Amino acid sequence: MSLTGAAGAALPAMIEDLRGYVEIETPSDDRPALEKGLSWLDGLVGDRLGPAASSSLVPGGRYGDVRVLEYGGTGGSTAPPVLLLAHYDTVWPLGTLDTMPFAVDGDRITGPGVFDMKAGLVQALWAVRLARVEGLALPPLRLLLTGDEEIGSPVSRPVIERVAEDARAGLVFEAAGPDGEVKTARKGVGMFRLDVDGVEAHAGLDPTAGTSAVDELARAVLALHAARDLDAGTSVNVGVVGGGTRSNVTAGHAWCEIDVRVSDDAEAARIDGVLAGLRGHHPEAALRVTGEWNRPVMERTPATVELYGIARTAAAGIGTDLAEIAVGGASDANFLAARGIAVLDGLGALGAGAHARHEHALASGMVHRTALIAALLHALA
Repeated sequence: MSLTGAAGAALPAMIEDLRGYVEIETPSDDRPALEKGLSWLDGLVGDRLGPAASSSLVPGGRYGDVRVLEYGGTGGSTAPPVLLLAHYDTVWPLGTLDTMPFAVDGDRITGPGVFDMKAGLVQALWAVRLARVEGLALPPLRLLLTGDEEIGSPVSRPVIERVAEDARAGLVFEAAGPDGEVKTARKGVGMFRLDVDGVEAHAGLDPTAGTSAVDELARAVLALHAARDLDAGTSVNVGVVGGGTRSNVTAGHAWCEIDVRVSDDAEAARIDGVLAGLRGHHPEAALRVTGEWNRPVMERTPATVELYGIARTAAAGIGTDLAEIAVGGASDANFLAARGIAVLDGLGALGAGAHARHEHALASGMVHRTALIAALLHALA
């Protein structure tokens, strides 16, 4: 049987696995829910892939734990492993299932986290399972399951970087591009906060006294937004602001949160300079910037281009084309690329609506992607 045919025959079982997975809610900020979710997932992985050669757990503290599983390649191969990376946390709060239940309507599968990114992991597991059933050679596999991606990977980042050191390639099962593309480049992300201190005064009795932190913040916001350069792939967005105490008090404090996206390290350095150069208009104003670059740029490196070529050839072998895309969002793939690892992202669900109420995956996409992943893993053997 062809890989596409085998994946099609397995679709009802894949959908039932996805149903069970989605109905175990795993919000990033709910430790008990994450523990329950990972325990359920351990059972699913064991059922679909059998016992791992080794399994380890990195405690997540107040976040989700990280599971690392090793599977040998065909014939006990000692070739470098291929890293399979997926996160099991979602942005949806506990109880979302009550108003957004798992459902299948024709080709459309809905439910919290179904697109981002629970269908991706189900597809990966079934791809390995079906490749084994079809007798295809497979490389050693290292499966990494993380529970904090949606909040910036504070616990899992060092684990990802460590376990990727000896990997031949990294395959990340985030959702596909809008037309099914794999993602070969992602922007780097900076998350910053600007605090402004002014001097309070009575705004009515003495409007010239004091120093308004709100006024200073407004000027800084204009400067920040002026620093964007969309042609260079750089966006700067002040998305949350606050400050002041009462309308009749000259504001003594104000603040804002800033999201920055860049396509290369040179632009990151330029934005660093902009942030460091922020100064108050009034001499009594004090400005402080805190935060960091949460994810480095995922550049389209020669190693990734080569890996994409292998994936595209594998796709052609099952009768389809595979396009690539660069996107503004970031993922754990950024960490792999920054370490010089060949990486393909967007190998997960076809569909739309990440982090939105219209989130959905396509059943037909599960068949296509599962067959593609199996073909790609075989090619990497």
